[in-house]
Amino acid sequence: MTSGYDEGMRVRREVLGDEHVDRAVARTDGFTADFQELITRYAWGSIWTRPGLDRRTRSCVTLAMLATLGHDGELAMHVRAALRNGLSRDEIKEVLLQVAVYAGVPAANRAFAIAQPILAEPDATG
Repeated sequence: MTSGYDEGMRVRREVLGDEHVDRAVARTDGFTADFQELITRYAWGSIWTRPGLDRRTRSCVTLAMLATLGHDGELAMHVRAALRNGLSRDEIKEVLLQVAVYAGVPAANRAFAIAQPILAEPDATG
């Protein structure tokens, strides 16, 4: 594994947290290893490290896309990541309201239902 992978793993841990990444790594086997390397190297090492957008903005874009596409599990993970990247509850709410207008009320309704319990957790900041 090269430095692109190492940089990706560093960013992945910073954004998603050690606990989440450790669980993903522990579940990796011969079938999923190439996929884990791909997402670490390219999503986290090549895209999330680009200078054109800061992490807060990348979190906003990611939340909107995941909500729009109905990727509920990834959305929950990235609501937590958005908090870690410095977004407030109100900023997350604004992203999801934007989804309602541009992607549809059902998508935003589902996203609010996913985000609400996460944002109510005692350790949720913002």
